[in-house]
Amino acid sequence: MTSSPAPTTPAPTGFDACHPPRRDQLDTCVHCGFCLSNCPSYRVLGSEMDSPRGRVYLMDAIQSGRAELNETAVSHFDSCLGCLACVSACPSGVQYDQLIEATRGQVARNWQRPWPEQLLRRGLFALLPYPERLRPLLRLAQVGQKLGLQRWLRSSGLTEALPRPLAALEALLPELDESSFRDPFPTVVPAQGDRRYRVGLLLGCVQRLFNPAVNEATVRVLTGNGCEVVIPPEAGCCGAVTHHQGEEEQTRALARDLIDRFAAHDLDAILINASGCGHTLKLYGHLLADDPDYATKAAAFAAKVKDVQEFLVEVGLTAPLQPLQDDSLAIVYQDACHMIHGQGIRQQPRDLLAQIPGVELREPVDPGLCCGSAGVYNILQSEVAEELGRMKAESLVNTGATVVASANIGCYVQISRHLGLQGQPLPVLHPMQLLDRAMRGERLP
Repeated sequence: MTSSPAPTTPAPTGFDACHPPRRDQLDTCVHCGFCLSNCPSYRVLGSEMDSPRGRVYLMDAIQSGRAELNETAVSHFDSCLGCLACVSACPSGVQYDQLIEATRGQVARNWQRPWPEQLLRRGLFALLPYPERLRPLLRLAQVGQKLGLQRWLRSSGLTEALPRPLAALEALLPELDESSFRDPFPTVVPAQGDRRYRVGLLLGCVQRLFNPAVNEATVRVLTGNGCEVVIPPEAGCCGAVTHHQGEEEQTRALARDLIDRFAAHDLDAILINASGCGHTLKLYGHLLADDPDYATKAAAFAAKVKDVQEFLVEVGLTAPLQPLQDDSLAIVYQDACHMIHGQGIRQQPRDLLAQIPGVELREPVDPGLCCGSAGVYNILQSEVAEELGRMKAESLVNTGATVVASANIGCYVQISRHLGLQGQPLPVLHPMQLLDRAMRGERLP
């Protein structure tokens, strides 16, 4: 089986010949600066080189041999969250998403990071995409939670003595229960009533461990609206975590495996309920374009991928919905970056939530600002992520809403933590959880 061209010896520019940033895309940037106010890293760091415009300058300089791929250059590329807000804002149509993707692949191949950073990244990429590897470690963490060790560590201040990435990992760990250690679904979950559609559902990797209630609610919503749901056994990570960090070969391996898992099933659509995963799944045709064995299959797979909210708005809800509270319920919907900027999905989640009787939707100031999660960014670049998390939580609280709706697992973990730090423990629920409760007539506390 042949995949992408093998990496070549680095050119004098520091980029090798395997898909470097494209010259035509670099030249599209007219350096107007519209991206600056929309870039979260620029807003926190205030540095031109930590903005999309600055990074395009830097990519161009390295490609042209006027700059080296060195520690300073890599730090500016690393500071990018990959939120894609600049893509939405750019009047010239600069495809910054493709430029930073190509650059991160170059960095992964051609820059040797300090060994502590290498170990951290290898550990993250060896664990996070593989639930069966991560679960034993989470079981140990659960024991620590039950014994009060995690609470003691936090109250004693000992976590502050940890290296920043490890402290960030510990801070993001949610309360674990038994549902995190099992996948309770058969391969096929029948529709309730007449079957309207046959859909595949990806459970994801981190979400099925950190917030498994989302998948359970999603299955109930889909089956309750006439969908037979197929969940292929052993279907794992989509590759989003590794894709966002330039780990190209691991991403392609995960993509091939997932395509094979779904290949035996005749499906109307392949659904996902996490925005970062959905964005990567829709890129499979691009990610495997050089693979003669998978290029066609990947494009066909990607064409069937839809976010679950996108799909439900298209096919319509058939199950009746009941109010979630006796009075009106104020909900603020938080736009995940890879939903609004990566997939262009903004209105559909709001349209779904508006169908629940008594719901009043609130809008935050600056809804497109990233919360700072960005895959593993809040572990690798925790200082910037902390400031963005604080800003996002304040913005959501200022709407006066009593519930936050969020359709991405990273946003859920990040926002929940920062709401708690601000003494504002608003529930953060996936829109599928809210629809599920409304279908079952279950009131919010």
